[in-house]
Parts: sequence; C-alpha cells; structure tokens
Amino acid sequence: MANIKSAKKRILTAERNYERNVAFKSSIKTAVKKVIVLAQAKEKDQAAINAALSQAYQLCDKAASKGIIHKNTAARKKSRLTRAINKLMA
Repeated sequence: MANIKSAKKRILTAERNYERNVAFKSSIKTAVKKVIVLAQAKEKDQAAINAALSQAYQLCDKAASKGIIHKNTAARKKSRLTRAINKLMA
C-alpha cells in the first residue's frame, strides 16, 4: 500500500476509473450482441436492427472520445459489426 497521500488518492481514482471503463466496455459488448441477435432472428425487423446498430455505433464513438477504448478499436468494432450484419442480411 502507498504511504504518500497523493499516491493513495491516485489508487482510489484508478480503481474508480477501472470500474467505469469495465462497465462501459460491457455495455458495448451487450449492444453488439443485441444487434447480432436481431439480425439472426427469423423475422428481421429492419427498423429495430438499424436502431440497435445506431446505439452500438454511438457507444463505440463515446468510448473512443472518452479514452476508454482507442479510436481505431472503435472503428474496427464498428466495421466488423457492419460486415457481420451485411453478411446475415444477405
């Protein structure tokens, strides 16, 4: 354990940021899975798929802007999701 007051504060801050980052990354994974499940359904609702896809894009962009994930990681996730959806819709 740290002895210096500022180091103790930094440990608390890092823990708080870690928990926030994990939660945000989890929400991105959930949004991506939701889009995939909607696209795999027998009766495809295009409006629902587009809404879910938009939500997933928004979460990726927000995470990249906040520094939770790298901007290229966000771009890669969005690209792979789009390719998967196009493949399932074809």
